Amino acid sequence: MKLFDVYPLYEVTPVKAKDVFVYDEKGTEYLDLYGGHAVISIGHSHPHYVRRLSEQLEQIAFYSNAIQNPMQQELAEGIATHSCLHDYRLFLCSTGAEAIENALKLASFHTGKKRVIAFNNAFHGRTSAAVAVTDNAAINAPLNQQHQVTFIDFNDSAALKKELQKEDVCAVIFESIQGVGGLDEPQAEFVQTMETLCNQHQACLIADEVQSGFGRSGMFFAFQQYNIRPHVITMAKGMGNGFPIGGILVHPDIKAKYGLLGTTFGGNYLACAASLAVLEVMEKEKLQARTLVLEAYFREKAAAFPEIKKIKGRGLMLGVEFDFEIATLRKALIYQHHIFTGGSSNKKLIRILPPLTVKEKHFDQFFQALRSVLDEL
Repeated sequence: MKLFDVYPLYEVTPVKAKDVFVYDEKGTEYLDLYGGHAVISIGHSHPHYVRRLSEQLEQIAFYSNAIQNPMQQELAEGIATHSCLHDYRLFLCSTGAEAIENALKLASFHTGKKRVIAFNNAFHGRTSAAVAVTDNAAINAPLNQQHQVTFIDFNDSAALKKELQKEDVCAVIFESIQGVGGLDEPQAEFVQTMETLCNQHQACLIADEVQSGFGRSGMFFAFQQYNIRPHVITMAKGMGNGFPIGGILVHPDIKAKYGLLGTTFGGNYLACAASLAVLEVMEKEKLQARTLVLEAYFREKAAAFPEIKKIKGRGLMLGVEFDFEIATLRKALIYQHHIFTGGSSNKKLIRILPPLTVKEKHFDQFFQALRSVLDEL
């Protein structure tokens, strides 16, 4: 049987990984500045993470959500401590797309409405409603297009007000830092206006933190720099450091009832152990605070490159933009200098999403390699 061929693949086959490095079958070391789409938060194969999962696997790995699992409550309390969102409620699932689906479904239940407002260049996932609110027609099948979604620009308060005044919008969904879209951010004034308008027109504000959450931006959630209280917050990726886990945080105004949401694998014992390990390492090693120090270092180094036209993002969700498309540059970084980086829908932007354990010396290695490649182009 062949694989269903939907991924363009680089010719690299990792077989082992440790902290910020991955190793292929020949033993070649690669510096991972992409973290598998920002998934690796506390470093590959962190000893505490491995120990936590191994010990849990020896006890119990899985049972359904029909029974008591105190680890879910432990995880909820850990997230509350790190985020200071103590009055929100946690629902666990398995992926970022599933978190988005549940957020949108919950907003529709809560408001009795069904249209969604999303933003140009947004990426929220590949499943039914998640892909409908993603600004990419190429991956939006006719089946998904039955969802009622209106796309507008960031910072267009007039357009947002006009759409909300139609009183049929269940949710406005946004990324504080667009991931796949190229690291664009809304203005603070617009985000606060968005919250006010959503409250005025009984629409739910959904903050998509699937990629930017769990400390990557320098705050636990990137939206927290705006001093707002979204109705639903989605999370995944760095939440499990590679183990599949996602979740939503639900504002206390939205009430739960039996059967409203559900999941088979969400919040299983191994998933909880993985996410608890992430929180424990983040706290012990002060990784969230380190992201801001590393951001400043990265920006200082990048500023010395005249070829870099713009430095984007926050914390360790960063990008460097050129005035040319960077596909060839990224290939050279991988094959000649053994460094993983990321692309985006902005073909001129390199995304940098390393494990939060990255150090200044690793950025030095990147910029030395970048200088070498640019000089050869």
